[in-house]
Amino acid sequence: MIRQLVLELGHRPASGREDFLVAPSNEAAVALIDSWPDWPDRIVALAGPEGSGKTHLAEVWRAASGAEMIAAEKLAKADIPALVAKGALILEDLATLDPAGERALFHLINLVRAEGASLLITARDPVARLPLKLPDLVSRLRALPGAELGAPDDALLSGILVKLFDDRQLRVTPQVVSYLASRIERSVAAARKIVEELDRTSLSGKRPITVPLAAEILGRD
Repeated sequence: MIRQLVLELGHRPASGREDFLVAPSNEAAVALIDSWPDWPDRIVALAGPEGSGKTHLAEVWRAASGAEMIAAEKLAKADIPALVAKGALILEDLATLDPAGERALFHLINLVRAEGASLLITARDPVARLPLKLPDLVSRLRALPGAELGAPDDALLSGILVKLFDDRQLRVTPQVVSYLASRIERSVAAARKIVEELDRTSLSGKRPITVPLAAEILGRD
């Protein structure tokens, strides 16, 4: 079960992989993952831009289901029956699928349903809009239930920043969090990068993490 964390700007202990910050931009995807094994289909898809949290959610589901994980670009050379025999599978980054991989995915989808396994597919764009060539595969992907994750809003991005600072046992003021949330790219990757840079610069220069320090680092980019 994914726990909804309060998006406050106070101190919170570092959380494990099973914890997730829930907001309007990702709540449909969280609900879908949380509903396993009562999914609407044996196969579901998560779509969202880099840093939106789909990999984190896939990891949450992997921990719950014991799923095997494979990159789409490696599917063409994979042992499909052996993968399906695991009972649960995550296929990551569908856009990297090549023509041989398309045929493998078609076989995988059919076998997952035949064997009663579970398959989670992730992609940056909705799977129905990917430029795939195999007509039968395209029709199957268009029929899949799924959810999209959007870029973090202000509240979610602030919560992410707080969590990242807490994970490093760094105390910062709400003003620093607010300053960063309004200026960095709206993604987990950007939040992680700025927190890492602030931690490193603060430690090396023995300086507290303040709004001026944040402004200094953002000015370098």
